[in-house]
Amino acid sequence: MSEILSSTATDAIDTSCDGVVRHPAWAALKQAVEVIRPWQRKDGSVDFSAEGTPSAADAERILDRVIAAIEELAPLLPHDAGYHKALVEDLRRWAGTGFGVPDFLDSLLAFQPAADRRDGLEHLVVFPMYTQNGNPDRNLEAVALRVVWPQWLAELERTRYDNPQFVPITFQDFTPGYDTNSAVLFPETVAVREAPERFTWGGIFCDREAARFRAVTEAAVGTLGLSLPEDAAALLADQELAQQTFVLWDMIHDRTHSHGDLPFDPFMIKQRQPFWMYGLEELRCDLTAFKEAVKLEAEGVEMGRNVQYAVLFDRLFRFPLTGERVRNYDGLGGQLLFAYLHKHDAVRWTDNKLHIDWQRAPQVTNQLCAEIEDLYRTGIDRPKLVHWFAAYDLVASYLSPHPGSVWAKGPDALDLSQPPRKLVDDVLPDEFPLSMFYEALAKKLRGVIASTKGITTGGPLRAAA
Repeated sequence: MSEILSSTATDAIDTSCDGVVRHPAWAALKQAVEVIRPWQRKDGSVDFSAEGTPSAADAERILDRVIAAIEELAPLLPHDAGYHKALVEDLRRWAGTGFGVPDFLDSLLAFQPAADRRDGLEHLVVFPMYTQNGNPDRNLEAVALRVVWPQWLAELERTRYDNPQFVPITFQDFTPGYDTNSAVLFPETVAVREAPERFTWGGIFCDREAARFRAVTEAAVGTLGLSLPEDAAALLADQELAQQTFVLWDMIHDRTHSHGDLPFDPFMIKQRQPFWMYGLEELRCDLTAFKEAVKLEAEGVEMGRNVQYAVLFDRLFRFPLTGERVRNYDGLGGQLLFAYLHKHDAVRWTDNKLHIDWQRAPQVTNQLCAEIEDLYRTGIDRPKLVHWFAAYDLVASYLSPHPGSVWAKGPDALDLSQPPRKLVDDVLPDEFPLSMFYEALAKKLRGVIASTKGITTGGPLRAAA
């Protein structure tokens, strides 16, 4: 994401009611989309020979209902007029080609939410798309959302953390692809004939992030007997404050992917690497946000302290226990942070209670960030495979590899005549298993983590209800 888009000046927007979702056409749109979704194959096309699939004529009639609802809702959102016009054309083209593999490139290019980041601005988004950490198939989805762009955040972005593609958003309502763990709206998930030269926006649902953070952290704190500072407890009790915290964390994290001494494509696009490389990159971005939050707190920015709490709690409690243990790079980053803090006496598990040294934790967390940054800086001078081993050694200094790991035995155990990407096949799905601490914690938190599927503002909002 390198194209610079200017933000329109903030105007007051009435957010007292949700114009899109209160309109009868929204219910009609959701219903029609949910009729179409089961007919679609993984690539988004419709197989009319499959059992239970209607005729092409019947499918066109349902799609006409989708189009009619969009056209009825469009006047509520004049800022999206160009997108909705292109969207209707893409939908009609899809029907005209017999509902083959959908191509919504024209409407995707017309949708530019980063060009107008006004706090509270509504959008109606309809695309055939997969949802990251949600539905892997390119089904038709409809999402009503609002932009979160308070003046204080806009000022920080303008003066300190430039990130013109970043669009923090909240759910108003959604179809089943978002009744999942997905908390992002990314353009690269949309079905298109060819990827654009560059993507110019990326949306992150801060309400889902904040709600699941609060739910899981509260459960972990109770389970572990962790004593919280008063301001940390206040953060967990306040959904709005947590959302504001996450938009700042996300803004700094997102821009960090393209800042610093980077020995590789920051987004690792089309690069096959061992999953700990992705884990270190995501952790580096979070720890950079933490480091900046420490600076902001020192300068009197109250939100800086909240970002520190959020990074620590989400990384320590939710990340390691969420998702399958198959190349779980986000989980690995959380495991590494806990182990590093524990080894350096910033975190202790004693007398069946977790203790955090609140004075020492920021220093040690920043120390881990510095170690990863040094790995990156020196990696610029290394061959790829040597860099992978250096990264492995960093992780293995704090986390025990699986006893059956080939990589843990070192280069002599691998067939180095193969290209590096082939050696990735020798990485175990769970190269660094959970510690006994996390195995026990997982049993306690499994239910609450599962309950955060589809969550938005502190409770589940089920799209299909």
